[in-house]
Amino acid sequence: MGWAFPHLYFGATFMFSRPSSQVTGFAAAWSIVFVWSFWLIVSRVAQDSGLTVYDLAAMRYGLASIIALPLCLYYKPWRGLSWIQIVVLSFILGPVYIIAVFSAFLYAPAAHGGIFMNGILPLISILFAFVLFRQSPSLRQGMGALLILISAIVLAWDGSIASDADTWIGDALFIVGALFFATYVILSERWQLGAMQIIFCGTIVNAVIYLPIWVIWLPSGLVEAPVGPLLLQAVYQGFVPNLIGLLFIAHASRSIGTANTSAILAAVPGGGAVLGFLILGEAFSLTSIMAIALLTLGLLITVRRRAVPPV
Repeated sequence: MGWAFPHLYFGATFMFSRPSSQVTGFAAAWSIVFVWSFWLIVSRVAQDSGLTVYDLAAMRYGLASIIALPLCLYYKPWRGLSWIQIVVLSFILGPVYIIAVFSAFLYAPAAHGGIFMNGILPLISILFAFVLFRQSPSLRQGMGALLILISAIVLAWDGSIASDADTWIGDALFIVGALFFATYVILSERWQLGAMQIIFCGTIVNAVIYLPIWVIWLPSGLVEAPVGPLLLQAVYQGFVPNLIGLLFIAHASRSIGTANTSAILAAVPGGGAVLGFLILGEAFSLTSIMAIALLTLGLLITVRRRAVPPV
């Protein structure tokens, strides 16, 4: 996530009323690396809390909507969207996407989320842009995509040997999540969506649709979950990545440029692997470590250059 950013008009102006400096821009970008890397760990340990993947999705939409609703009522972001755009964007950021991602953590290590979801996102975006819009990648992007593809194949092969037999299921679900998110990135750029429009479709619309279904029909472990793990999941799934993270990305993109922000966010797969090792004891072979380094290099190569805006 984060290699190509939509037009985020709300986040930077809401959170930072004065012209931002490059120092805070770089700090925001590196904060996102930690936020997303730690989200991989939090999502991986969610299965130990007794919560179901449906509970996690309910937290993501329900708790975030508590903050998002008054903001949407004030800014009325639906005014700039057609019904088709609302339906398509809400589906792409909806329960199918997020439940697939949460389910992936039941099978695969946390580090695989950073690799097969965040890591291969530029590759999928390049393929989508070529197939849908006939936009050929530059030589630089093609080289980066090739390195990403090679590293992903090596990681999948090495993981199939060193991990559980069902790890491939998690990796496949992570790739499904990457397909959804790549589609969101492309459409948000084509439609020039603002952050409040994204929050409205991704949070409010999905909360209205999903929460009644969750309450009435879907299995839940909410009542039996221990208080500590429940609070961790509630705070992190409900507020941190999809609200705070969005504002930080907006500020970083505006302050230091999209290319610099994307280059820093290329550290997410490596950060997820490091935290997975330190916190969860997820060991990686030398082959996997080299492949992660190659993946990071490929991500850096695919970053599109853009001048840093004046501050």
